[in-house]
Amino acid sequence: MAKYECAWIIVTSIEQVLKIIFPYHTLIRWWITQQNIHCFLSWMDSWGYNQIKMAPEDMEKTTFVTMWGTFCYKVMLFGLKNAGATYQRAMVTLFHDMMHKEIEVNVDDMIAKSRGEEEHVVNLKKLFDRLRKFQLKLNPAKCTFGATPGKLLGFIVSERGIEVDPDKIKAIQELPPPRTQKEVRGFLGRLNYIAQFIAQLTNQCDPIFRLLRKHNPGEWNEECQVAFDKIKQYLSSPPVLVPPTLERPLILYLTVFENSMGCVLGQHNESGKKEKAIYYLSKKFTEYEAKYSSIEKYCCALVWVARRLRQYMLYHTTWLISKLDPIKYMMESPALSGRMAQWADLTIGVRHRLCESKVNKRKSNS
Repeated sequence: MAKYECAWIIVTSIEQVLKIIFPYHTLIRWWITQQNIHCFLSWMDSWGYNQIKMAPEDMEKTTFVTMWGTFCYKVMLFGLKNAGATYQRAMVTLFHDMMHKEIEVNVDDMIAKSRGEEEHVVNLKKLFDRLRKFQLKLNPAKCTFGATPGKLLGFIVSERGIEVDPDKIKAIQELPPPRTQKEVRGFLGRLNYIAQFIAQLTNQCDPIFRLLRKHNPGEWNEECQVAFDKIKQYLSSPPVLVPPTLERPLILYLTVFENSMGCVLGQHNESGKKEKAIYYLSKKFTEYEAKYSSIEKYCCALVWVARRLRQYMLYHTTWLISKLDPIKYMMESPALSGRMAQWADLTIGVRHRLCESKVNKRKSNS
């Protein structure tokens, strides 16, 4: 409500409505993890946004002037704020009955999946018939059919699991030590893209992160160089991540440091004797969070992890291995208030169990 000349008028913010939001990227990493359970995969790339036709009444809104005259677009142009969301909405509308069964779609990336060769041919034919029906075209230069391992959104997906693209690792390992803040941000940005493969990324790169501080950032020193070399050495043999198996509990190793936290989500294999990694996460505490008590840091870390990995933890019982028990603290405290009460509410619906184990020390670098 806003007061205007002795009267009250209703003011409504429709900023989110104008954005015409359509969700399409929140579960990309989870989507990738599901592809390696299929023996045959085909990756396809369409010609993109120009395949979506503009509504006749909206064409004039795309008018532009050149030295040869005035023109407008008949198809959706690149650069529009909602182009990606509009394209994804169209793909979901056209392929909704095939998605999560025979194919998956992420904007202009498509993947056909099957467990056998004959089934794969049938799925491809069904997909091509649908594409032909709606006059959609693929880019043959960016299509791979009947492949087992292949690149998907910058990762290598195969029966083994999900691996980092060797080209991305090579690009990082060939980088010289950064000399400016821009180069530091570039290096950390490359690492952030593959952060799910790196154990304790925030803690390992803490000396480098300190170079980005607003006040007193410091200079590149021996400590930074050690962290730089350590990350490169780690990436020489990065882990292979695997998707979780249904009806089998997950294991969450949670480690909290003074200024950061880290975790690894894992699961036992079929024999129950060996653990396999599913996802690595790490986070630097804010200046305010760093002042929390130890148990509050564990609570804060658990809530953050539960939010980030909710798509996994909602469907599995999760065994928590940590030095302190944040769940017990939040659930058994007689009176919670403020942030602790909010954190307790946010963990409702996620099935946790604390597992006292000696391997916690061994997994402290999770």
